[in-house]
Amino acid sequence: MTGAKEARIGWFVTVLAACLPLGMIAWATDLLRRVGLLVYPESFAAVMLGIALLLVFLHVPANADRQRTGPVPWYDLVLAVLGFGVCIYISVTFPEFSIAAFKSPGALTAAFMLLPLLLEGARRTAGLPIMLMAVVFLIVGLTAYLLPGDLEGRNVSTESLVYYLTWNPTAILGRPLMVVVTTVVAFILFGQALSKSSGSQFFTDLAIALMGRFRGGQAKVSIFASALFGTISGSVVANVVSTGVITIPMMKRAGYRPHISGAVEAVASTGGQLMPPIMGIAAFLIAEFLQVSYATVALAALIPAVIYFAALFIQVDLEAAWHAIARVPKESIPSVAVVLKAGWIFAVPFTILIAGMFWLNLPIELAAIYATIATLLSGIVFGYRGRRLRPRDSVGILAGTGLVILDILMIAPLAGLVIGVLNITGLSFTLALSLISFAGGSILLLLVMTGGVCIILGMGMPTVGVYILLAALVAPALIQAGIDPMAAHLFIFYYGMLSMITPPVAFGAFAAAAVAESSPMRTGFASMRFGWPAFVIPFLFVFSPSLLFRAGPMVTLIDVATALLAVWLISAAFSGYSLRVLTTWQRAAYTVAGAAMILPIDILAWSQIANVAGVVTGIALVAFDWTQVRRGIPANS
Repeated sequence: MTGAKEARIGWFVTVLAACLPLGMIAWATDLLRRVGLLVYPESFAAVMLGIALLLVFLHVPANADRQRTGPVPWYDLVLAVLGFGVCIYISVTFPEFSIAAFKSPGALTAAFMLLPLLLEGARRTAGLPIMLMAVVFLIVGLTAYLLPGDLEGRNVSTESLVYYLTWNPTAILGRPLMVVVTTVVAFILFGQALSKSSGSQFFTDLAIALMGRFRGGQAKVSIFASALFGTISGSVVANVVSTGVITIPMMKRAGYRPHISGAVEAVASTGGQLMPPIMGIAAFLIAEFLQVSYATVALAALIPAVIYFAALFIQVDLEAAWHAIARVPKESIPSVAVVLKAGWIFAVPFTILIAGMFWLNLPIELAAIYATIATLLSGIVFGYRGRRLRPRDSVGILAGTGLVILDILMIAPLAGLVIGVLNITGLSFTLALSLISFAGGSILLLLVMTGGVCIILGMGMPTVGVYILLAALVAPALIQAGIDPMAAHLFIFYYGMLSMITPPVAFGAFAAAAVAESSPMRTGFASMRFGWPAFVIPFLFVFSPSLLFRAGPMVTLIDVATALLAVWLISAAFSGYSLRVLTTWQRAAYTVAGAAMILPIDILAWSQIANVAGVVTGIALVAFDWTQVRRGIPANS
C-alpha cells in the first residue's frame, strides 16, 4: 500500500515538474490571451511560484539529502498545500491588493505565510546560506533606521515591510522572478533537450576531432567541449559531470595529474558561462537589468571570454610541453567530417535560436522554444550515432527541466525580497553611497571590495542566482561611482561566478575533484591557478572600455593583443615553462613583465610607461629563451 502511494506521489511530482516549462510555453506563446484570459505578469509569476513550492515540499526532504527515499511526511504535505494555496490566492487577488490603499487582513495573512515558506523552500533547494542571507535582510529592513551615519534608512513597521515585499511588483514577484519563470526556464528546457539528444557527446566528439592532434590535446578537448556545452547548460556542476566524465579520465590517462585534470575541467566549465552567445543564461538577465538588447550584452562579453579561454589554452599547452604530454592517440581521434556528418542536426536548433533572436527579433523565450522543438524533432527523426530520442522522452525532458530549475525558482523571489528591502528602506541609495565613501573615492579600492563581497556572497549558490542577488545589492554602487553600467554588471557576474573555483566553497572544483578522484582542496587551489585571468579580466574591462567594444578598432586591437601577450607571459611564469623550463629569476621576470603589460592605461598615472616597459621586457625575455633553445643550452635549475 505504501509503495503504491509513493508511486502516485512520484507520478504527481513528475506532472508538477512538467507544468513549470509548460506554463512558460503558455505564457511565451500568448496562449492565455488567445483563450480569453488577461493575466498580470505578477499573477502568472505567483502561479509558477506556487507550483514550485508544491514541488519543493513534495520532492525535496527537510534534511540534507536532496533525494527523498521514503513517504512524504504529513508536515511536508501541509507545507506543500499551504505554499500552493497562498500563491494561488495572491495570483487571483493581485490586481486588487497590489494597488489597495489599505492592508486587507486576508492579504496581510497571505504575506506573513508566504515569507517563511519561501525561506524554507530556499533552504532545501539552494542551501542554508541563501536563506540566512534573506533573514539578515529582513532584520535589516526592520532595523534600518538604527544603522549608523550615512547608512541610516527609513523606519518601517513589520506589517508594512511584509505587505510591501509580497504585494509590491518590485519585490518578491518582481523582475528577477519574472525573468526566471520565462527566459531562464526556456533556456534550461533547451539545454535539457540538447543534453538528452546527446548534444554533450557531440560537442565532446567535435572537440576531440579538432583539438586531439595537438600536444596536450586531452586538456584542450576539455576546454573546447566545456566552452560549447557550458554556454547553454546554465550550471557549472552540470557541465562538469556531463563533459568531465569523458574528458577528465582522458586527461589522467595522458599524464595530467588528477588534481590538474579536475582543475582544467572546472575552470573550463566555469568559463562556459562567460562565452556568448548564451552565457549560461546570464546574458539575458544582464540585458533585462540594463534594459538593453541581448546582442549588446553578447558583443560586450565576447573579448573578455576570448581572453579567458586563450589564457586557459596557453596554460594547458605549457603544462603539456613541460611534462611531455603527447596528443590524443591517433586511433582515438575521429574525423571532423564524420563527426559533423553525424551531428549536423545540432546546427539546426542553434541556427533557429540565433536567427530568431537577432534577425526575426522574436522574444528570447519564444526563440528558445522553437530551438527546443527543432532539437526534439531532430533527435527523434535522426538521432546522433544511432541514439534517437523517443517521443515519450519529451515528458522526461519537461519534468527534468522543472526539477533542475527549482533552486533558481527559490532564489529569485529572495533576490526580489532583497530588492524590496533596499527600496522600502532607502538603503539602495545609502548603501551605494557608503561603499563609495568607504573606498575614499578610489575606483580601484571599490572594485577590490566589491570583488570580495561577490565571492563571499556567491559561495554555494548557482551562478544565475548569484548574479540576480548581486545586481540588486552591489551593481548600483559601481554605477554611481561612475563605472559604465555594462562593465559594472559584467564585473559582478565574473566575480560572483568565481566562487565556483575559489575555496573553501568551490562547488565546481569539488565536483571535478570527485570525478578526478583527487583532493577537493588541492583541485580548488589548482583551479584558482588556472583560472587566475578571471580575477584580472574584470578590472581590465572596467578601466579599458575597448575590451567591451567601447573604443575604435585600432585601440581595441592593440589592447587585446597586449592583454593576450601579457596573459602568455604570466601563464608561463605560473607554469614554469616558456620555450623551455624557466629558472626562478626568469619566472619572476616573466611575472613582472606580464603584470606591467596588462595594466590598464587609466588605472595609474604611470601605467602607459609600465605598458611599454612590459612589452620591451617581455619581448627580450622570449627572444633570450628562443636563442638559448636554438643553441641547445638547457635552463639552469
